[in-house]
Amino acid sequence: MGAGPATAAGAPQAPPARPPGAAGAPQARPARAPAHDLPQARTRELLRTRLFLQAALPCVKVLLEDDQKMAKRFAGVNATVQFVAKNQPHPVGAYLWFEHGEARVEQGFWDAGGGAPSPDITFTFASLAKLNDFFAGKTVLPGIKGFHRPALLTKVVQLLLALKLMLPSANPTDPAKRRLKVKLTVYMITAALSQYNKGGDPEMERWTARQPDRIYQFSVEPEGIAAYLRVRAGQTKAGRGVYERRRPFVHMRFLGVDGALAVMNREVDFVDGVSKGFVRIDGSPEYAANLNDFMTRVQSLLTG
Repeated sequence: MGAGPATAAGAPQAPPARPPGAAGAPQARPARAPAHDLPQARTRELLRTRLFLQAALPCVKVLLEDDQKMAKRFAGVNATVQFVAKNQPHPVGAYLWFEHGEARVEQGFWDAGGGAPSPDITFTFASLAKLNDFFAGKTVLPGIKGFHRPALLTKVVQLLLALKLMLPSANPTDPAKRRLKVKLTVYMITAALSQYNKGGDPEMERWTARQPDRIYQFSVEPEGIAAYLRVRAGQTKAGRGVYERRRPFVHMRFLGVDGALAVMNREVDFVDGVSKGFVRIDGSPEYAANLNDFMTRVQSLLTG
């Protein structure tokens, strides 16, 4: 809504082995259901849900890595937190899996076909629109199962509220928070662009389909914040860090945290940001403009 080697944003990984007898730890998760990915989003609300669950929600991992106060709250936490949106004919869900203070985000349902205990906390929304509004920072009261874990529930709510840092209206003054906002936003927007294409937006599908293997790199200099979008014959993949194997086809270079925030908070539009030196474009100006148009659409969906 962490730094290191470039990795695919939100790419599923095998769950880590759990130490035998770990106190308070949920049991090992049963085999993954065969279809955890959302279907192509032919409705606006389903597309918004895809962006929130597969691009914004994974940013909680960055919060736990970079926000020391938040990391301290979750130190030693072992729990699962499920999000469910009622949807016909099938509900949509994702869950957070905390292990010893670290978090992973999985699409689907914690007990998808088997034997694991119920999630520690479940947030249930009456519709996709309600879930989307919740993650967009609007006042929505979901059904909550898990009041028997009040300390955990409080921590999770604080973590979810921290995602509001990515909203354009959030304008922190603390330097560490400003840097964190930029990092979260850069990671989220590249992942969201990829999901926007995978979700079936017709115009972005046409735009990506006619491109060979290209890298769209985003960086904030000299802070070292970077992420990229890889486009290849209609397929897209987001990653964190600098893509090392190929020179970027388009490279958006933001001038420090202040320059990035001027654009991200809509203090200036993209064109003015370029003219004022807040962002520099290396590579094709035409394709950079196309990408900015898609970024604007994604941001519009995310803010509702």
